[in-house]
Amino acid sequence: MRQPIFLVCLLAAVTSAPVAAAARDEPVAAAKAAIDAAVADPRRTPANRQRDRYRHPAETLAFFGVKPEMTVIEIWPGGGWYAEILAPMLRSRGRYIAAAQASGRGRQATEALFASDPARFDKAVLTAFDPKVASQIAPPGSADMVLTFRNVHNFLMAGDAAAAQAFTDFHKALKPGGTLGVVDHRLPENRAAEAERESGYLKRSTIIRLATAAGFRLAGESQVNANPKDSADWPKGVWTLPPVLSQGEQDRAKYLAIGESDRMTLKFVKPAA
Repeated sequence: MRQPIFLVCLLAAVTSAPVAAAARDEPVAAAKAAIDAAVADPRRTPANRQRDRYRHPAETLAFFGVKPEMTVIEIWPGGGWYAEILAPMLRSRGRYIAAAQASGRGRQATEALFASDPARFDKAVLTAFDPKVASQIAPPGSADMVLTFRNVHNFLMAGDAAAAQAFTDFHKALKPGGTLGVVDHRLPENRAAEAERESGYLKRSTIIRLATAAGFRLAGESQVNANPKDSADWPKGVWTLPPVLSQGEQDRAKYLAIGESDRMTLKFVKPAA
């Protein structure tokens, strides 16, 4: 009798494995479908959609692990390049929190965007974030994810204390096990540290240092936003390249051919314990 029982158990194990794998893959596939639909939303600003080839929003958000039922905080959304994707995607089952500047044009741009289309932004929550002071961007331990796109160089340009405070605020807002996603302009590690103060580019090691000091653990990184054409040594720093094109018509074709900056895409986790 032992052999038939053994065979039955073996058969059950073999047949259940694909079912278990399919069950694990299902939420990932559903999240990807939600992200893809949000990126393809025809209501997005045409000028924003044209930047998808540089910023790879679907691949970036999938890498960070965004899901439609999450509470996601975006730092300094400004005119809403990512808000146009995230707010509608999270509207029904999740929560989108825009931690905008405390005042000024950046906050005004976010407020104007939200007011312009209640069908997309009526459930978006607006809070304030200023790296120069401690900021409660959400109730402590309430967010599944904090995302910051091309902002950390601004924090560092405001001073070491401001950069450190920013990561402390992110850590405080996240649940244990929550994710911090960072995209920023990459400075080669062999460049002088002074370049981080004025060029808009940052070393990978600098972001990892700031995140680790705040209590985060590096969980992964992606090259989806890399651009090997960018040498990171332009006359007006990163703003020489699109979309700013600070040099005007001077060498415009050259900079357009390079495209937007070389960017690192780093995923950190707030340890569960």
